[in-house]
Amino acid sequence: MWPEDNKYKQMAYTINRTDGTAITTITDGTVDNTTSVQLFGKSFSGFGEGLNENLVKLLENSASTSAPSAPLKGELWFDTSTAQLKVYDGTSFKPSAGAKSQNSAPTTPSAGDLWHDSDNDQLYVHTGSAFQLVGPVYTAGQTLSGWKIETLASAGGNKVVSSMYAGNTRVAILSKEDFTPSATQTGFAAVKAGITLNSTLGAVFDGTNTQASSIDVSGTSNTSSTVIAGGNFLRSDAADTTTGAITIDSDAGLIVGGSQELTVTVSSNDVTIAQTSEDKDLKFTVNDDGTTKTPLQLTGATGGVDITGDLTIVGNLNVSGAYNYTSSNIVEHSDTFLKVNAGGSEADAGLIVETGDTDDARLFYDVSENRWTAGENQNYSKLVLDSDATADGNANKNTKFLRTSAAGLVTVTNVNLAAVGSAITSTSSVSVPTTGQVVTFVNRFKQVATTDPSDSDGVDGDFYFVREA
Repeated sequence: MWPEDNKYKQMAYTINRTDGTAITTITDGTVDNTTSVQLFGKSFSGFGEGLNENLVKLLENSASTSAPSAPLKGELWFDTSTAQLKVYDGTSFKPSAGAKSQNSAPTTPSAGDLWHDSDNDQLYVHTGSAFQLVGPVYTAGQTLSGWKIETLASAGGNKVVSSMYAGNTRVAILSKEDFTPSATQTGFAAVKAGITLNSTLGAVFDGTNTQASSIDVSGTSNTSSTVIAGGNFLRSDAADTTTGAITIDSDAGLIVGGSQELTVTVSSNDVTIAQTSEDKDLKFTVNDDGTTKTPLQLTGATGGVDITGDLTIVGNLNVSGAYNYTSSNIVEHSDTFLKVNAGGSEADAGLIVETGDTDDARLFYDVSENRWTAGENQNYSKLVLDSDATADGNANKNTKFLRTSAAGLVTVTNVNLAAVGSAITSTSSVSVPTTGQVVTFVNRFKQVATTDPSDSDGVDGDFYFVREA
């Protein structure tokens, strides 16, 4: 106001923001409601009540269930419906800094807002799109669960470890080194580098693992049909036993020996058992009443097969090469036939006995003659058959061999005896007399006389005829 002609001259108020921009202009004697508080013009009567109400609003930050109708950027409002202090950002009211503790997530939160879940005793932060759990990872009802960083005392000094809890029970300890805790840790008498499980829980790793540095073979009790105790696995560093079958599903097969001498391989479904060491044998042994014997040996130096002991063959024995029997013992075949030339084709076959001649002695079947033939030094003749013999040599001249009849008789055309022989004096002899014997006998017949001969008339054996006078 300026005094002018003893009168007051009036002027409107211009209300500015902190940054200097004008909010509104208030004429004298009026009230402006452009903002959340009442702004009074010059000479407005009754401004005291409105001014005091403005002060109250400032004290309570316009506490109400609804936001101020004409807020300014930076204005505070206490939302009584959520019991939360909010600030106007020029567009809307946003919760101010500080955590909200309640059993449900706050509505219309802003990025960075904190919310304490009073039911689960967990803290969340709003990312701008949703509340993200800060911690702890377990709810109040779940109790301590998950990883917890701890310091454990030991003779070698304090060790920082990560302990895994489940329902307030320590299940495992993760450590970078081996140590023994100084204070008792239930289930952890010693801690190993890596993960050590609580021994009192019978805790185990269950799942799929690509590799392991070792396996516990102290037990053989299987947990299930698919979880097998380490003691049931065959060891490669020591002698071991299995009660199950071993299947090698590879044609490379089985290799045995310090120098891999024995191999069992498969090729095109053919199985090969090989002794791979040069000039070494493949032996098959048995325990004969406490004595080890080798009934079968494949000899590497010669490629031969040595069989010791009796050999029983059920079926046919087919030999394509020579059969050599070096022992002086007799080969015996009981109630059997020895079959040769079993191929079905016609060929001479039989028995050869080695001799010093150009060709050995042979007994064989001559297929061209359909007869058995024998001989040696390439001089062979047919063997006599029963049908080749006859008792009647007179009727079968030069065709059959003689034999006696059932009565003991033989019929021939003539018989030549080479020996002359002496006179027959025995009455019991059954020998056939020779021609000489007959002549000698005839010559012993002397002249006929009527008197007995004297000793000088002949020799012993002579016959004399004495007639009557």
